[in-house]
Amino acid sequence: MGKEKTYDTAVKQERAILVGVVRPGEKPEETKEYLDELAFLVDTAGGLVEHTFTQKMLKPDRGTFVGTGKLDEIKAYVKSEEIDMVVFDDELSPSQLRNIERELEVKILDRSNLILDIFAGRAQTAQAKTQVELAQLQYLLPRLTRLWTHLERQKGGIGMRGPGETQIESDRRMILEKISLLKGRLKLIDKQNETQRKNRAALIRVALVGYTNVGKSTIMNMISKSEVFAENKLFATLDTTVRKVVIENLPFLLSDTVGFIRKLPHHLVECFKSTLDEVREADILIHVVDVSHTSFEDQINVVNETLKDLGARDKDTIMVFNKIDAYISPEAEELNEGEKATLTLDEFKKSWMAQHNAPALFISALHKENLEEFKQLLYDKIVALHVERYPYDKLLY
Repeated sequence: MGKEKTYDTAVKQERAILVGVVRPGEKPEETKEYLDELAFLVDTAGGLVEHTFTQKMLKPDRGTFVGTGKLDEIKAYVKSEEIDMVVFDDELSPSQLRNIERELEVKILDRSNLILDIFAGRAQTAQAKTQVELAQLQYLLPRLTRLWTHLERQKGGIGMRGPGETQIESDRRMILEKISLLKGRLKLIDKQNETQRKNRAALIRVALVGYTNVGKSTIMNMISKSEVFAENKLFATLDTTVRKVVIENLPFLLSDTVGFIRKLPHHLVECFKSTLDEVREADILIHVVDVSHTSFEDQINVVNETLKDLGARDKDTIMVFNKIDAYISPEAEELNEGEKATLTLDEFKKSWMAQHNAPALFISALHKENLEEFKQLLYDKIVALHVERYPYDKLLY
């Protein structure tokens, strides 16, 4: 008997390169931060980043995003290294996408498409799946000229006349009908969720918010002793998880929400606003920050801007600086010429308190450091709200 054939059934990891435009006034560390985050997105999606290309430009080229010279350089690398996909850090217009794909002859993704792909893989509930599908269709609609070619059989006549317009219009009608159907389904889900929230109205509501991958789900698990999915990946949590928690003798509701990120596609934000109703209707926000991240202050600003868009910026907020076990002192600004100093965690704590005059805690959710202090501050705030709302409640505080 001959030797049996064996087949490798493992999914091949797609190899990618990243492309970004450096705009006037953008610092090198900012460019690196944006592209590092894009690389993390590719990693979360299951890809492998092989190389990064950047191009200094006043604004992206209308036809190819980067100039033709840079595109030729990228094309040569793609061919020589057998790259599977090229990922751009900004959203590409339909014409840019078409032109680049025609030139490079590999899969082209932009930041929005990549985030949508991750969301599609992470969605668990009917609501999240519906929201992601709606966002994907809204993204695809203006890009029909290069997609949905599977409907070519609808063309009739000798030699299948009139391929383009008939096909595109047919596909457009189908997508618009599906978008309408999904919007109707989301309205129904929103009504059901609103009824659930009304039934829970008697309890104080606390919502965890923050940039993606800062440890919100780990904190949720730590406080509520529930098993919420937590992983060192972007967007590990898509669906809002609500748990009833009791600290000492006082029950309250704690919700974990989807993490924010810079350059989040607008249609995705719109679709997920219903999921973020827990943020809008919360009594207290716990803003979780990864203090070990080099750009955590920029991440704080992104979250604050998103909260402002949601109409939740002025809510009672506790700042929780997580991952103190991984904090590394960055170099401070120059004090004197040729002299530098480092900012220790303790110095940063004092600096933050002095500047913002707001309640802030420094914890490690992973190692359960300062957990009791965190619970006490949260308990005190919930008690104060409860007394204000229900002054005749017989609970013993």
